[in-house]
Amino acid sequence: MTPTTSTATATTIPTGLPAPPFVWLASQSPRRQALLEQIGLRFALLLAGPEEDAEALEALRVGESPTQYVERVVLAKAQAARERLAARALPAAPILVADTTVAVGGKILGKPVDDADARRMLRLLSGRGHRVLTALAVVRGARIEHLVQVSRVRFARLSDAEVEAYVASGEPRGKAGGYAIQGRAAVFVRRIEGSHSGIMGLPLHETATLLRPELTATQRAGTAPQTTASPTPDDAR
Repeated sequence: MTPTTSTATATTIPTGLPAPPFVWLASQSPRRQALLEQIGLRFALLLAGPEEDAEALEALRVGESPTQYVERVVLAKAQAARERLAARALPAAPILVADTTVAVGGKILGKPVDDADARRMLRLLSGRGHRVLTALAVVRGARIEHLVQVSRVRFARLSDAEVEAYVASGEPRGKAGGYAIQGRAAVFVRRIEGSHSGIMGLPLHETATLLRPELTATQRAGTAPQTTASPTPDDAR
């Protein structure tokens, strides 16, 4: 997939940040953090502060397709992250932003608002196929490169008991589509086509393509990945 480009300066590096080159990750998702560590990319967290309404960015708009939705949300998050970096006078480095949604046909399944909503989503996914769309954006100064990766997943038919047990586990909370493929929901999956890491929330092939210079430099240096939090949540998958 070819990234789309749409069109802040270095400061003294605070103690505790990874050695350059590193990237800012504008996500609190532990899965995205683990996936970046898996490929050896150094990163620091650039999380939304309490004054930011991160949930408002994810509100659905009437008539939006799933692709339009994830593209709009990831670009809005990218702009917010760029402004956050400048406001906190943090060192310039690429900012990685991601947003994931699940779609059945043209119907978008976001994060369940409660257990009843999670049950509704799981019953809708039961015995049928759906798409998982993850939009990525990388901010480099005034430029934003972005793309959308799409995977297809087919669930087995779920019994009421399986749905109830899964909801009771608490795992659907905060997950797009009400499930986590890296968790207990893995047993529901009959087939996937696309990127397993993309279904988790961060397609690694596309991420590595967008961040090739930083990843190559880190690998050449032969250093272990480092993670540092920038004071202060944003998305779960």
